[in-house]
Amino acid sequence: MKKLALLGSGENSVLNSIVKYFENKDVEIYVLSDDQHSDFYLKSKEAGLNVKYLTSEKIFEYFSSHDFDLIALCDYRNELGTDILETGKFINIQPSLLPAFKGKDAIERAFIAGVKVSGVTVYSLNSVENDEKIIAQYPVLVSNETHFDEFKSDIYHLEGVLYPVVIDKLLKDEVFDFSDLINNCSCGGCSGCH
Repeated sequence: MKKLALLGSGENSVLNSIVKYFENKDVEIYVLSDDQHSDFYLKSKEAGLNVKYLTSEKIFEYFSSHDFDLIALCDYRNELGTDILETGKFINIQPSLLPAFKGKDAIERAFIAGVKVSGVTVYSLNSVENDEKIIAQYPVLVSNETHFDEFKSDIYHLEGVLYPVVIDKLLKDEVFDFSDLINNCSCGGCSGCH
């Protein structure tokens, strides 16, 4: 059985999608947070998930003593030191097409800048500074009539579709391909869920 850790401290935008995706798969999910007041932590508790609170001082010790196949960040809001990143295989998701709009408030900054194409990026984190590798990207087109709330909703929806599939491929040591999204779509052949 594969062991997946989900580490978050902010919103709960992708957690439910990941948990639902892996419901009937041979994957054990550990939900971890360094913020007991975050949406991520509170919604995990409400959903009956086994969530563990870790102070930022305990994260290194925890990951050093647990062997995870993959650690996926879910709106994790703090910096992870190189010592922590050396304890396992870490990935993250960004609501923009990296390298554009890296960091906080990416959705708002992209919209204000007037981009016509934005999207979502899944990338690996490692202990070498600025050596993040893009694993998958998927675009969101922005028309002149697109309202900010619609744009934000499209980005969050795409995160929930893309991240679980990429995590699954990584757990199987397979390379992500765009056809994987269509093969795993919730409408049975992609007639509009993407």
